[in-house]
Amino acid sequence: MKKELTLISFVAMLATGANATSLEERVKALEEKSEILSEELLKKEESGFTFAKADQSYNGMGAAASKVYYAQSGLSIGGYGEMYWAKTEGKRAFADVYRFIPYFGYRFNDWIVMNAEIEFEHGGEEVAIEFLYLDFMLDRSFNVRLGNLLVPMGLTNLRHEPTLFNTVQRPEIEKLLIPSTWHENGILAYGELAQGAFAYSVGAINALNVNTAFATDITSAKREQWLRKGRKGSAEKATFSPAFVGRLDYKGINGLLVGASAYYGDASNTDPDLSGANLSIFDLHAQYEKGPFSAKALYTQANVSGAEKLGADTIQKASGFYLNTAYDLADALHMEYKLPVFVQYEQYNPIEETVSGAGELGDISIVTAGFNFYPTEQVVLKADYAIKDDPARADKERTASFGLGFIF
Repeated sequence: MKKELTLISFVAMLATGANATSLEERVKALEEKSEILSEELLKKEESGFTFAKADQSYNGMGAAASKVYYAQSGLSIGGYGEMYWAKTEGKRAFADVYRFIPYFGYRFNDWIVMNAEIEFEHGGEEVAIEFLYLDFMLDRSFNVRLGNLLVPMGLTNLRHEPTLFNTVQRPEIEKLLIPSTWHENGILAYGELAQGAFAYSVGAINALNVNTAFATDITSAKREQWLRKGRKGSAEKATFSPAFVGRLDYKGINGLLVGASAYYGDASNTDPDLSGANLSIFDLHAQYEKGPFSAKALYTQANVSGAEKLGADTIQKASGFYLNTAYDLADALHMEYKLPVFVQYEQYNPIEETVSGAGELGDISIVTAGFNFYPTEQVVLKADYAIKDDPARADKERTASFGLGFIF
């Protein structure tokens, strides 16, 4: 590039010499031509790169994860990152380089696509593949996805990029009851029907395993994570037991999404001789956006039938819901940047019922209020204050958090 600039600059200087009456005019003309040339060369070099478009989504996924489906070149590189600082009353403050996630995608042709997400958490202490699949795009109404894939449940699991939810942390319900990020080996059929008014996903994935101490042992210190700890993900030689998953969304009204998803499979993924214990999860979800106003809501419930086969103290039910509303102050303040303020209410019970009744919890509630600042659609700065009321604790837990997130 430097050689090209030098050569063309020399030619430009010769060309301007005939008309320029002084050295100053020659220099000025040369600078103008060099600036134009540099801009053209930069545009040429960047022509193969596609910026993440915040309003783009393929099959319900996040903007950066969807890049490979609309990228200008066959190879697509994108990703997201998030960091945060938090201070809980009575405890020391801490900061975390929470996630850095690169996406790699490749279009082999106009109907076969590879997409992958690699996760680096807590400054690189944890590394995992969060999805790696092939898409066979056959028709708008019917496509096939095969590999390690995001489970199509809830509002956050498919769209877990930090610019797509306004709290510093993901809703606890979609961390504990719908264990985001939830990804498993499997196969899905998906598509759109009725000219895009309905979207569906249906298929078989590897089952969660809740036949562990997190679900069965009343002394487990992190027992509320019984569903989250049941994920197999992309673990080496993970035992495989097929489970059913399905999702149906209606999006025929501009700005509105209403839907439901369901999961059903063996509760024990490690004991082939154990039968009769099954785990089911379902959720109802809705999302609405109109002008500066937006709202989302979700209810979910998990049940273990035949839980007594796993143990006398096995968890057999959990449920919860949340509502999040936001209003963008940008128009009212005559700003060109987005500035949504929000309030979120969560209520959930991760151990609502056990076989023996021992170890059951009361409802936990969290009220979170805060704001986001988007200097550009791909970058967000976040601040919120959460009050958590857990009946197992004497005092309410109050936490202030600041975070930043980006997609590319």
